[in-house]
Amino acid sequence: MADNGRIEPSSHYPSAADAGNSITQHGFKITTRKLPILKAEPIEQMTKRLGIAPPEMIFGDNLVSIDHESGWGLQFNTYDALDQVDKTGGSMLQVAHSREWQSTREKKHEGITEVVKPFDWSYSTDYKGTLRSQSPLFEITTTPIPLELLKRPDPILFFDEIILYEDEMADNGITMYSCKIRVMPARLLLLCRFFMRLDNVVLRIRDTRVYVDFGTGEVIREYVAKEEKYEVVRQKLASRGQDVPAQLRDPNNINDLLPIVDKSLERLVIR
Repeated sequence: MADNGRIEPSSHYPSAADAGNSITQHGFKITTRKLPILKAEPIEQMTKRLGIAPPEMIFGDNLVSIDHESGWGLQFNTYDALDQVDKTGGSMLQVAHSREWQSTREKKHEGITEVVKPFDWSYSTDYKGTLRSQSPLFEITTTPIPLELLKRPDPILFFDEIILYEDEMADNGITMYSCKIRVMPARLLLLCRFFMRLDNVVLRIRDTRVYVDFGTGEVIREYVAKEEKYEVVRQKLASRGQDVPAQLRDPNNINDLLPIVDKSLERLVIR
């Protein structure tokens, strides 16, 4: 289980050998892999490993990986993101939609003999990536990601966007984990975002940003979790005179309307 930076054994670290895209800058290899939705057998295998029913769309072979020639690496993959979902039921949304969601899962995954047990069916995760090296480790810092450097009109050498998983929550909203990465000559920025909208209930955004300075070997990881009641956000959008349904479908449009509920800032330097 990848718990916010804990080291994973190599057997659980997906190989990027058959990745479709990669670029190497100053000893850092950036890799993305974007493959089709998993088929029935791999889904069943992942379900047994996770111990929970899977989302509707699992891109289980997708990943984003940042690896340094020293052996340090940080990867974002589907299994570890889902493994961070609460499996005790303690964080489960206790609303009318829960029973409806469970009914759709029992019909869709009849081949899965495991009983759908209580868990966070919104697939909310605070996953911040999987480390593949014992050293160096992230430490708490007050050094922010240098936004001014990222605003420079530097050429983009590499860009990609992938989805790890997605679910429409029995047609009552959406939950999704996605990643975007852009690589410039001197630095990179990776944004991995969990977005959940449960109609008439709640909206959540959990962002993990990873900044790498190729010249200094500095890596900064920022995690920001935001959450607000659906009706509060709907009213704010309506007061702006905007198309509320359209705005609610895009997390970029509502990000500034959600208050921060959790935040962390970490840093390491690769020598």
